[in-house]
Amino acid sequence: MSNSMKPIQVGLLGIGTVGSGTFKVLQRNQHEIMRRAGRGIEIAMVADLDVERARAVVGDAAEVVSDARQIIANPAIDIVVELIGGYGIAKALVLEAIAAGKHVVTANKALLAVHGTEIFEAARAKGVVVAFEAAVAGGIPIIKALREGLTANRIEWIAGIINGTTNFILSEMRDKGLDFDVVLKEAQRLGYAEADPTFDIEGVDAAHKATLMSALAFGIPVQFDKAHVEGITKLAAADIRYAEQLGYRIKLLGIARRQEAGIELRVHPTLVPAKRLIANVEGAMNAVMVQGDAVGTTLYYGKGAGSEPTASAVVADLVDITRLHTADPDHRVPHLAFQPDALADTPILPIEQVRTAFYLRLRVADEAGVLARITSILAENDISIDAVLQRESAEGEKQTDLIILTHVTVEGPMRAALAAMQALPTVVAPIVSLRTEELA
Repeated sequence: MSNSMKPIQVGLLGIGTVGSGTFKVLQRNQHEIMRRAGRGIEIAMVADLDVERARAVVGDAAEVVSDARQIIANPAIDIVVELIGGYGIAKALVLEAIAAGKHVVTANKALLAVHGTEIFEAARAKGVVVAFEAAVAGGIPIIKALREGLTANRIEWIAGIINGTTNFILSEMRDKGLDFDVVLKEAQRLGYAEADPTFDIEGVDAAHKATLMSALAFGIPVQFDKAHVEGITKLAAADIRYAEQLGYRIKLLGIARRQEAGIELRVHPTLVPAKRLIANVEGAMNAVMVQGDAVGTTLYYGKGAGSEPTASAVVADLVDITRLHTADPDHRVPHLAFQPDALADTPILPIEQVRTAFYLRLRVADEAGVLARITSILAENDISIDAVLQRESAEGEKQTDLIILTHVTVEGPMRAALAAMQALPTVVAPIVSLRTEELA
């Protein structure tokens, strides 16, 4: 048997949920994977601080060590899979693996969204690949779709439900009519939300993923620090209910959109028409819509997290690298889809320049002339109204809810209008404003 047929040797850094899934999927499907890759793929070493847990997963099928650097130092290892997460030790280890001439597969969206430019440059200089299909939307092959499948297209926009925890919470809030805090506790009890859910519920995780997709879609560097990020912690059951009456669902979307002046990159709760497929993605599922000029709208749906769904993406990356292990580095698909010397310096737009429609809920004194005053403030800021829903106030109540949907407008003038409306003595509570996307 020739040397090229020897199984490619993989070292796994971290054998938690995704690591153990990767090990199992590779073992279970090794015959199929070998038929596709042209040679075997073998996890030869595993590093985990919890050596006992690691041994329980791999038995004697792989060498288990507690120090990841033993894997990086081993010349027999061809590919390093980083499943530690975070920006700390993971960054050092990924850069050391690259420096040692090893290909890297990672599920670490935080690391790549913040330090991707440096990491991809190091990989290019060394002639190795950094593959990251598992970093966005778990098992859904969205990176591959953007980098390769849709490469003929000028991509206009991407909108995705790319955080399962928040989508689960929003689904529960809608189903049960409960407020955020109650549902979060339940989600933590069921294991859908972590003990510290900050990254998920504040929209940070979704923004990491949207940042990576924006780079792939538009040929710009990763610029997480420019993203506008809002979570779901302030969403009220009342707004989910009103949205429903107007024919909308509220989803936390990661959005990257091309505009004349630059790129919109934002994460926030969004009203989406209930008839859109993506509005009906429930529970912890993920979905990403991509609009291309040639193909029109495409939708990618599936599990965005979990042991084997994420492992599915990790193993696909291992197969890719195995196939092109010997390929001339200059003729591989570039990490971020566009040739590195062809990246554009198109700016990410500040949120004030974003164009979107709005949902407004105002708690107002139930008296004549209130609506007229509010509509005139909107008109003064060139904001036109699409629909108004006025609640009949109950017997003896002096206040009522006024719901307004606007047409697409620029965010800056909307902020000015909101400030003017909030200052009215007849507006008796903080105004709720949410963005609306038709996604047509």
